[in-house]
Amino acid sequence: MLKYILKRLLQSVFTLIIIATAVFLLMRLMPESGYFGDEYDKMDAEQIEASLAAMGLRDPIPKQLFNFYKSILSGDLGKSIVFRPKVEIAKIIKQKIPYSIPFGLASIGISLVLGVSIGVIMARFKHKLPDKLGNAYVVVINAVPAAVYYLFIQLYISDILHLPILFDAEKPLSWILPACSMSLSGIAYYAMWIRRYMLDQMTKDYIGFARAKGLSNKKLMYRHVIRNAFVPIAQYLPANMLFTISGSIYVESLFSIPGMGGLLIAAIQRQDNPLVQALVLIYSSIGILGLLLGDLLMALCDPRIKLASKGGSR
Repeated sequence: MLKYILKRLLQSVFTLIIIATAVFLLMRLMPESGYFGDEYDKMDAEQIEASLAAMGLRDPIPKQLFNFYKSILSGDLGKSIVFRPKVEIAKIIKQKIPYSIPFGLASIGISLVLGVSIGVIMARFKHKLPDKLGNAYVVVINAVPAAVYYLFIQLYISDILHLPILFDAEKPLSWILPACSMSLSGIAYYAMWIRRYMLDQMTKDYIGFARAKGLSNKKLMYRHVIRNAFVPIAQYLPANMLFTISGSIYVESLFSIPGMGGLLIAAIQRQDNPLVQALVLIYSSIGILGLLLGDLLMALCDPRIKLASKGGSR
């Protein structure tokens, strides 16, 4: 296991270096106005050139790349140009994370509890009413655009339950609708795959053997079927958790939550090059870390998986 962890860490670092380098090169192709903001139109060609030289953007590419990695390793993500002029990007993110994390954790908790429970019920009552209702929910969530049922919740469910439409940090009730909205797709995902994997496990030979030995259906279901059905889902759980915690773009925008969700979109729209660069690197790191943790969690859930053996890694 230790050998595999070290191998995956090295692969992750190498992948991150490739992504960071690609982001660096692509950002150099972006319009130069993204480094000046509203001041760009007020500057003449000589001022623009002098400012670019002062920022090191006229240095040879290898030197720029070296300085880029030096800044990252020192924890300096740069300063925002347009979104919040001259404010450190790390400070901007630090102010938004406290909003995204509680919603992300609440969403994940609701998704896991309800999704797994619904999936188990669907598998136990295959082709019966609970299964049909569960499948109907999964189909609706996957077929209908998220914007539609988010707006439905905001406009109608808020009136029915008398809950605030927009988020207010001082009103705990205003947290309910955004957290539940963020969990809807997760509930459908976990319910669908738990049902599928449980039904697959129930056809295995070891289940028939356990039944022949007299093991009750209840013990069989909870000791073997659910545990083994959860293993494939565990592989993607950390990545899902990290991305959810980092913010849901549409939900945070819809409910006016000042979190991480819409930050990248806002940075791209305003052509804030340093902020875009920093956020892309952060989300890339989250994705790579999620894949690594997913592999390790899958091995912990099922000790039979030997990740260090040939063919064990992805």
